[in-house]
Amino acid sequence: MYFAALLARTEDGWEASDTELDDVETLSDLADLAREASPDEDTVLVLIEQEDAWFGVVRVDGEEDPRIYVSDAAAAARSSYGEILLTDELLGRDPDDGDDLDALDLDGTEDGESDDEETDDGDPVAGSAESVPHGPVGDAQILDDLGVSEKELRSMSTDAVTEIAESLGASETLETVR
Repeated sequence: MYFAALLARTEDGWEASDTELDDVETLSDLADLAREASPDEDTVLVLIEQEDAWFGVVRVDGEEDPRIYVSDAAAAARSSYGEILLTDELLGRDPDDGDDLDALDLDGTEDGESDDEETDDGDPVAGSAESVPHGPVGDAQILDDLGVSEKELRSMSTDAVTEIAESLGASETLETVR
């Protein structure tokens, strides 16, 4: 089960809104959605949580590039919402590495056929996620100036969205959209 919410920081405090991510396909789409939540270019946090698996925080400050933190990249990689956050830049990959070669059929199989060989570590699907680490990725200091330290953020696991909202003084606001 997923939960996603936007927390927009205003001069009156935090404002929360439930958000549907069905039409969001890229990080750019997500950043645009966040910017729409705050016409004054205030800080907006997008909080995404998959129950007991992973959580992500995307911070958008005006027109600046979004900052991202994901608690478990490998778990998030198995999620359509997680894939939005796990950009090549976040994972330290060059987006041009191997794209041309991936498009070619050099293993002798036809499209849709498996080559029946496993990768070196025995995991037949590891090749597709080989550069996705287990554990946190991104900017762990994303919430430092808002009162959530890197250490606190890294120690959060289940119900992290609620913990973050409590630390920000926005738990009651967030509960209105849960």
